[in-house]
Amino acid sequence: MTSRDADYFDQWYDDMTRSEVRDGLFESVLGLPPHLLSTSLLTWSGIDSVVAALAVSGGDVLLDLACGRGGYGLEIASRTGARLLGVDFSAVALEQARRRAGELGLDATFQVGELVRTGLADDSVDAVMCVDAVQFASPPVAGLRECRRVLVPDGRLVMTCWEPAEPGDDQLLPQRLRGLDLDRDLRAAGFTDVRVTERPDWREVERTLWEESLKVDAGDDRAMHSMQDEARRSLDTFDQLRRVFATATAP
Repeated sequence: MTSRDADYFDQWYDDMTRSEVRDGLFESVLGLPPHLLSTSLLTWSGIDSVVAALAVSGGDVLLDLACGRGGYGLEIASRTGARLLGVDFSAVALEQARRRAGELGLDATFQVGELVRTGLADDSVDAVMCVDAVQFASPPVAGLRECRRVLVPDGRLVMTCWEPAEPGDDQLLPQRLRGLDLDRDLRAAGFTDVRVTERPDWREVERTLWEESLKVDAGDDRAMHSMQDEARRSLDTFDQLRRVFATATAP
């Protein structure tokens, strides 16, 4: 990530604070409660899958890598009792996450870091979750190696992302998603017990979200304009991506 990327995302997150319409769409289509500030596309039922795969409990340290506004990590910490540590490169997103943690009465720590350079010590967390973000690491396998480095032995990694539906037929996709192969890359990063599962049910919810967003009169709502731009790009290449849920263990 570059400073230009950080500036872009800082503005993106700031715009969200002024868009009740955007948050309302995420709540109604993804099934999320109003208190969960989402910046990704994981559904409410999808959180159940993440919780089960992480298998964390009270006293465990859970790293939410590329946590954004902290919504998913805070929800999972509240369910499991794990101590949440959120890392993101957007200071604006982290401030929103801290504020929401305080409103929810949750003890969580949020700090600036990157997918490939978290700033954390070796073997310092019991589990890592990364929702819809590993593709922003350059290359993605470097982000996975960073996850492996900070995890304790037998620690769990759980992530959601997208992969090309047909490898080699991906020229219209964003560069960051071309060639992404979590099964290959997780093994290359040193993980064991790797499992990558396609989730077409999550993918269809995404289609609905994008389609519903385009029905909205965005007016002067910058967050909705940004969402509609993403919706058009996503729908143009929708069938070229598959939705995946990946789990792995640090040896």
